Amino acid sequence: MRDTAFWDKRAPEFTRHATASDYIGQFIEIMKPKSHWSVLDIGCAAGTLAVTLSSSEHSMFPSCLKRTAAICAFILLAIFAAQYAEGREIVDMAGRTVSVPDRITKVYGSSPPATYLLYAVDPTLLAGLNFPFNPAERQYLSSSMEGLPVLGGWFGQGRTPNQEAILKVKPDVMVVWVWKQTATNEKIEQAAKQLMLPMVYVRLDQLNDYPETFRFMGKLLGREDRAHALSEYAVQALGAVEPAAKTIPDDRKVSVYYAEGRDGLSTECDQSLHAELINLAGGKNIYRCSPRDWYGMERISIEEVITADPEIILAQEKEFVDGVYSDPRWQSIRAVKNKKVYLIPRSPFNWFDRPPSFMRLLGIRWLANILYPERFPFEAARETREFYNLFLGVQLNDQALQAVLQR
Repeated sequence: MRDTAFWDKRAPEFTRHATASDYIGQFIEIMKPKSHWSVLDIGCAAGTLAVTLSSSEHSMFPSCLKRTAAICAFILLAIFAAQYAEGREIVDMAGRTVSVPDRITKVYGSSPPATYLLYAVDPTLLAGLNFPFNPAERQYLSSSMEGLPVLGGWFGQGRTPNQEAILKVKPDVMVVWVWKQTATNEKIEQAAKQLMLPMVYVRLDQLNDYPETFRFMGKLLGREDRAHALSEYAVQALGAVEPAAKTIPDDRKVSVYYAEGRDGLSTECDQSLHAELINLAGGKNIYRCSPRDWYGMERISIEEVITADPEIILAQEKEFVDGVYSDPRWQSIRAVKNKKVYLIPRSPFNWFDRPPSFMRLLGIRWLANILYPERFPFEAARETREFYNLFLGVQLNDQALQAVLQR
């Protein structure tokens, strides 16, 4: 299969990789080759050093002695056998051709959405975590999470991974959310080159991406049956809500305020991916704008919330929910007057946002029921148990269920 045509096709990629760094210059600076040296190139790389040295005053051995030739051939055979005989080429979800091992046993997720995606497909494949889970979260997670190193990742504001720790665990592949921020992706791609780690892009921008993304991950990781089951659930969950929600006239949509932060005065634009579930479930986000940046959590005044007078408030922080009904500033707002302030479930991963994950497939059913209980029935106990069993491998007893639903 690896004939001349194959390697001719690969040559441009080798060239780009070989010329993308200052390796040659650094090598020459360290070695300080002398003009009387002879150089033997055994052909184990792209040839850039051989070209550089042969164009200088150095001589090159035109051939190897028979014994040396045998050694050279053995080295080359070993390299290509290790790198390619058990490898394969895939096209990732950004359209890039990537060489990955035939059998993948350890994967690094570059951010929480990617790590959670990997967890759903097979938690035993995780090479490490982006951040440590607290005891309340760990009770809903597989025992395979115990002892995993914290590797960090590219998420939040200015966070970067521990590259030494990544090198130590030696993952086979790095899975990356193909983010809209080109500069961020460029940094990740550069780090992948430095780590000599195959990097695979997946699409996670929208909840509608998940059915296809699960199927892609199944093929990548050799977990097709598992991924098919997750994909089918995603299709059904979206199909149960989104088509019907689209038929709700704009003037009859329930108005929603998404309260973030302890004071409830940070929020997301209606066009932000962080508030995507509101639109998908047929709600009307009161904060209508384009996001200033990808991070979000834009500040809003209490006067703006009072003027918009939302019918529903979704909150991330328990501290805000515990205090909102006694805070005089919020008393004139319909959602507060009608006791319709809802704390978003978040164990072990958030159902709504921060980070956006596959948990939103349950969150969309939960939210649609809050907004339109007659149109979207939701048997909270049964559906939550089924979801946690399928996606997290957890059997929720009554006490655990009540804790998840925060009742």
